[in-house]
Amino acid sequence: MNCKRKTLLLILGLSLLLLFDRYSRKNQEEELQLSDWFNPRKRPDVITTTSWLAPIVWEGTFSRKALEKHYGKQNLTTGLAVFVSGRLADQYLELFLRSANKYFLNGYRVIFYIMVDTFVKLPQIKWGPLRQFKVFIVTEDSWQDNVDLVRMKSLAKHIIWDIQDEVDFLFSMTVTQIFQNNVGVEVLGELVAQLHAWWYFKDRASFPYERRPKSAACIPFGQGDFYYDGAFVGGTPLELLNLVEEYLNGIIHDLRFRLNSTYEKHLNKYFFLRKPAKLLSPEYNWDADFYPPPQVQYIKVAQQSKRRH
Repeated sequence: MNCKRKTLLLILGLSLLLLFDRYSRKNQEEELQLSDWFNPRKRPDVITTTSWLAPIVWEGTFSRKALEKHYGKQNLTTGLAVFVSGRLADQYLELFLRSANKYFLNGYRVIFYIMVDTFVKLPQIKWGPLRQFKVFIVTEDSWQDNVDLVRMKSLAKHIIWDIQDEVDFLFSMTVTQIFQNNVGVEVLGELVAQLHAWWYFKDRASFPYERRPKSAACIPFGQGDFYYDGAFVGGTPLELLNLVEEYLNGIIHDLRFRLNSTYEKHLNKYFFLRKPAKLLSPEYNWDADFYPPPQVQYIKVAQQSKRRH
């Protein structure tokens, strides 16, 4: 297992160098200024800008027209990766794919990367224009051991071997989500984090960060910015590879101390050190078990209610 991890990390490092060259050339193009599309004053009831001046995207804060004028010239392709196994496929996969086909980046090329085990029967879906899908079979690890570790390793492997030359942006989501309204180019960015719908409205002192000092995921008391949700993360393939590499390094570090922190806690440590360029409000991943507060005016994506299953 240690040999496999070292090999994967070596491959990751080489791929990061290649991707850096590709995206550094792309970034030489004229960049869209934040003030061209984002107006934080439109939503005085919520936090719209971070301390490091990254936008927090809420309904009403962005001009989709300005964004589409910019991105429409760039001939973009975006990837959306989803991981599913066993009974979760029967319960969630069809709803996820149908809703994403309808609402995710309408008018732009999207490749859906469906990562499954060998026992999943894919639903029959009539894909819209500019849509295609690819299926990757995940077999090298047991899904029962650590699903998050398996999906992140699989994501890294397929970015390197299959995805990196196909898309400009890539998002990873969980299959229990369902799109309810349009999710457009306002979500695109170099590194995009999702605010946790529940913890956004709580005091920072209560955030469930990893607190054990020996863990690579540790964020000491009194530190931290927000609590991020691991169900929705995106950016360029380069940035997602960086994220996965740090997560795998963190797992290896923690194993030395017989610690086993969660993927979401490692993700929060990563975003604490590597500030995201854009944050998505709880509107982009609201928990359907809870009635939305007044600040959540327009739910774009919802986690399907566990009470229904």
